[in-house]
Amino acid sequence: MEELYWMIAIVMVGLIAFISGWLASKKIGQTKVANAEKMAETIVKDAEKSAATLKKEKLLEVKDEWIKQKQNFENNTKNRRNELAKAEKQLASREINMDRKVDLLTRKEKDLNFFEQKMKEKNVRISHQQEELQKIIKEQNDKLERISGISNEEAKRILMENLMDKAKQEAAQMVKDIKDKAKLSANKEAKEIIIQAIQRTAADHSVETTVSVVNLPNEEMKGRIIGREGRNIRSFETATGIEVIVDDTPEAVILSGFDPFRREIARLALEQLIVDGRIHPSRIEEIVQKCTNEMEEKIIEIGEQVMLETGIHSLRNELVKLLGKLNYRTSYGQNVLQHSKEVAYLTGIMAADLGLDAALAKRAGLLHDIGKAIDKNTEGTHTEIGGEIAKKYKEHPIVVNAILSHHEDVEPISPISILVQAADAISGSRPGARRETLEGYVKRLEKLEELAESFSGVVKTYAIQAGREVRVMVEHEKIDDAHADQLATDISQKIQDEMDYPGQIKVTVIREYRSIDYAK
Repeated sequence: MEELYWMIAIVMVGLIAFISGWLASKKIGQTKVANAEKMAETIVKDAEKSAATLKKEKLLEVKDEWIKQKQNFENNTKNRRNELAKAEKQLASREINMDRKVDLLTRKEKDLNFFEQKMKEKNVRISHQQEELQKIIKEQNDKLERISGISNEEAKRILMENLMDKAKQEAAQMVKDIKDKAKLSANKEAKEIIIQAIQRTAADHSVETTVSVVNLPNEEMKGRIIGREGRNIRSFETATGIEVIVDDTPEAVILSGFDPFRREIARLALEQLIVDGRIHPSRIEEIVQKCTNEMEEKIIEIGEQVMLETGIHSLRNELVKLLGKLNYRTSYGQNVLQHSKEVAYLTGIMAADLGLDAALAKRAGLLHDIGKAIDKNTEGTHTEIGGEIAKKYKEHPIVVNAILSHHEDVEPISPISILVQAADAISGSRPGARRETLEGYVKRLEKLEELAESFSGVVKTYAIQAGREVRVMVEHEKIDDAHADQLATDISQKIQDEMDYPGQIKVTVIREYRSIDYAK
């Protein structure tokens, strides 16, 4: 019986344990479910928060990109507007310039019409006056014919016959007297003096070339002289004013220019550049400036050498320098320095034979063309310029008069002045001394440069291509690009109006801006 109770108790305990475990398990399961639901709710909330945050970040990124694109668009629009405003400003400026030109042309046309009307009125008045004058002359001639009883033509004939007879008689007597006096002494003595002087100084000093040849070490040097896209040769021609001709001549280039002084500087500069090997625009300008300074020293040496050769001393340094410059000047193809030396020798010889001061005569002969050493743009003839120079440096009054009178511009005050005239004529007129064609060519190129330099804002000009082109350097502060075009047109028009030339002449206006500073 007890065992039954124990079994029942055990079953009851097991049932109670089972029920308790089931209830506990159920409660635990409900707790897990509640926790899972709570966790799920938390995860959902966190996901919603993350999604909201991500959404905000993406919205901010999109907004930033939109602002950036908007800013770029506004900047591009602003740049376009600025460019359009600048273009409109330039267009307005051009329109203003065009309006000014139109107004100027209109005023000129009005002035021209006014002057034409004045000229027509003046021509009409002159025609009326001429008609009245002819009428008065005819009336007076008619009165004279009635008074004298002879016609106008007959009176003229009688008067002319009387005057011609009298003039022939006086001229014949004068010629006879001159011949008689000349035959006594002057003719023979003058011929002997001139012949002896010519025989002692006979020489050929004629110069007929306007080019210099520079030899090259190899053909490759031609390419280096030209430079990339021609920049070296353009810089050289701009710095020297001399045209560089690079042709098929083997291992040589040709320098062409009518000014011997500039051509010699260009020759020396090119030879130094070839030896140096560094050929580029800045080096070219440096070498050209260096050679220009060397030429200043060289002309002084030439002047001193001339003083030694002629035996003339105590010349001022400025006169010595001008004498050296004459070595690079020509007159009708004749070297002026050699011509001056020849005139000095001739004058000295003739003065010595006549018993005059030979040293003073030789000095006057050497300095008679000193005015030709001055720049061609100086106003006045070479005799006037030379006379002023001689006065400035306290030369003897006879020397000054010989310079002023050797082309008969003033009266000679001394026999030495007359001897200088004669020696100058002998040196210039002997066979082969001068070449008119070359002188005409040089004068045409000089006039071409002078015409271009006459405009405001022009710094310097170079005539190149044998006068077929003139290059004009202008000041960039005074001449802008638009005015440079107009200046080229104005210079071309002036050349057409004032010069005679074959073919056509190219006018190139060069406006260059340079900014220079030094690192210290």
